[in-house]
Amino acid sequence: MKILITGGTGYIASHTCVELLNKDYNLILIDNFCNSNNLILDKIKKITNKNFKFYKTNLCNKRNLNKIFDENDIDIVIHFASLKSVGESVVNPLTYYRNNIDSTLTLLEVMKKHNCKKLIFSSSATVYAPSKIQPLLESSPLGASNPYGATKIAIENLLNDIYISDSSWSIAILRYFNPAGAHKSGLLGEEYKNSNSLFSSISKVINDKEKEVFIMGNDYDTYDKTAIRDYIHVVDLAKAHLKVINRVKKYNEIDIYNIGTGRGYSVLEILNTFMNTNNIKIKYKFTKRREGDLPMYFCNPKYIYNKLNWKSKLTIEDMCKDTYNYIIKNKSKEEK
Repeated sequence: MKILITGGTGYIASHTCVELLNKDYNLILIDNFCNSNNLILDKIKKITNKNFKFYKTNLCNKRNLNKIFDENDIDIVIHFASLKSVGESVVNPLTYYRNNIDSTLTLLEVMKKHNCKKLIFSSSATVYAPSKIQPLLESSPLGASNPYGATKIAIENLLNDIYISDSSWSIAILRYFNPAGAHKSGLLGEEYKNSNSLFSSISKVINDKEKEVFIMGNDYDTYDKTAIRDYIHVVDLAKAHLKVINRVKKYNEIDIYNIGTGRGYSVLEILNTFMNTNNIKIKYKFTKRREGDLPMYFCNPKYIYNKLNWKSKLTIEDMCKDTYNYIIKNKSKEEK
């Protein structure tokens, strides 16, 4: 079975590629390296000792995408490719709408042309409306508070319309909560230069790029006044795709799955756990809230467990330990 991975060298995608290759799937990766670099390709190969096809192209380039589909008998597409920074989307909404929606439209048009109708879409927990009712279900109200989340809602609506018009499609929408951690080898992890996440901020301090972690907001309506998130180990998240693929292969349907642990952790709780797990000290400073951020969200993951028998296994301590391992092993390689 051949699977096309868009944005294949990204943080979540690269870890997913490792899990898929370890199960002997035949992969074709697409990326333009806007959120990553070509070194990830060799790292995936080193971890798995497996090969795969790679095409460097912008997903909005329909001519190149048609050529890729002409050259490969693609069975399933996992669509990771996306601009992904909440804060950046607030500053540059036009860029986010143009890239994220245009690329998806192009992909769907080419898929339809080649009669490839099995799709797994990487959505986000940012699609949910702010709510004091937690945990969040797949049926919880939507209402993105930033353009990044709004593009994900728009794409989800588009996919639903496609399925209504043609029920021979098989579509799974995965709403990721907050991925963290790294591969145990230390070869794959989040590139902090391309992210404003908490774990990336910690990386910057350890790599002497920043003097302290900036905690954005200490006036939230939470138990310690810092934002609460559902952090999930990226390897757990990657393995969820194996279960979803098995479902998409067999059934023509559209369905939505929360991918998280079901446990909320505050920013301060994560920072303290990171320091305690790795026996280090990290300075931090409170700053104003980041525009578009929600005070709290964590998911109820029971639906995917009941339907696909998937649940997270790795702990927040695992995330902290594996992140630190990745940082230390790659510290000397960071740009000065």
